[in-house]
Amino acid sequence: MTATVAPPPRTSTTPVWWVGVGVVLIASNLRPAVVGVSPLLTEIRVSAGLSATAAGVLTALPVLCFGLLAPIAPRLARRIGIERALLVALALLCVGFAVRLIPATVALFAGTVLAGAAIATGNVLLPALIKRDFAHRTGLMTGLFSMSISAGGALAAGITVPLARATGLDWRGGLGMWGLFALLALLCWLPQVRGRGTVMGAARVAGLWRSPLAWQVTAFMGLQSLTYYALASWLPAVFVERGFDAGTAGLLLSLSSLTGIVGGLLAPLLATAIPRQRLLAVGVTAVTAVGLLGVLAVPGAEIASMAVLGLGQGAALGLALTFMGLRSPDPAHASQLSGMAQSVGYTVAAAGPFAVGLLHDLTGTWTVPLLLVLVLFVPQAIVGVPAGRDRFVRSAAT
Repeated sequence: MTATVAPPPRTSTTPVWWVGVGVVLIASNLRPAVVGVSPLLTEIRVSAGLSATAAGVLTALPVLCFGLLAPIAPRLARRIGIERALLVALALLCVGFAVRLIPATVALFAGTVLAGAAIATGNVLLPALIKRDFAHRTGLMTGLFSMSISAGGALAAGITVPLARATGLDWRGGLGMWGLFALLALLCWLPQVRGRGTVMGAARVAGLWRSPLAWQVTAFMGLQSLTYYALASWLPAVFVERGFDAGTAGLLLSLSSLTGIVGGLLAPLLATAIPRQRLLAVGVTAVTAVGLLGVLAVPGAEIASMAVLGLGQGAALGLALTFMGLRSPDPAHASQLSGMAQSVGYTVAAAGPFAVGLLHDLTGTWTVPLLLVLVLFVPQAIVGVPAGRDRFVRSAAT
């Protein structure tokens, strides 16, 4: 076990409570750019002439960016400070939304990559910021962080189609509306850059990639992300094929995100109240599996099934984020573990939407790809047991 190191002092002059507000606003912007595509995916495919496989690539792109670009975030924070790094991310997110307004398929993909790069930075740095500025309220703040992620996803899934229709916008305009929400977060975060707070001080953590516990946390993060994005990308299409209209399908996805808010808040609070989280990891995984099983096996019970599915997904995400703080002795380790877990985890998770789309193209049915997702809950529960041990990751500081 590594000795705990005191976090570096904050240098921002804004009150801590305003930092908390900023965390909530930034976290709320970490999913609309991705989840907002799902209710519009059928319309996008028709308009852009995309196959299910190509649409799977579109939905997988931001998740792949989360993974491939996650290691850059700690380096950027060490160079310019965590507050400025998050401001850069918000600016890039706004640009990504603007680029997707351009009426060209290449712009759709390019804007998605820009948004994915921005979200990757927020994904990695916010857990480390919480470890630094809210060390004695980690459970509460991680719960609010996770809850806000789910809330942003719920809004994007539920109101993108109705708002687009109400305002007479096409799918590009419907997606572009979320750029205003990102702009709001940017304006609220501006006061933070008056200081030059950093995540890790002068130290850099090395050797983390040789830690078995770090890999167990990474595996749990990756598997819960893989199943989440595979389902978030395609469940609306599944419901449309069952006879629901696009708006209702989006509302069903939004329902899962709403119940995910509850799971995302409760899981971190429970996790920080107990020394070991092994049973909690198995429990939240089982709840998620039950929800998906209901979607598969009980047509007509979509509302109840999606509510249970979202509760489990939100709790699994909240627990994965909490692991990054609980298994780290200080903000330096938290940032590096967050970068590792999200780099590997999201790179693996990017295969989910693509694989589901490809399997649908090959089989002509949604049953086979959804059964594959269901099977993945088994290894998720297995790796959650060692990840939930009361241990710190081992590494060497350079």
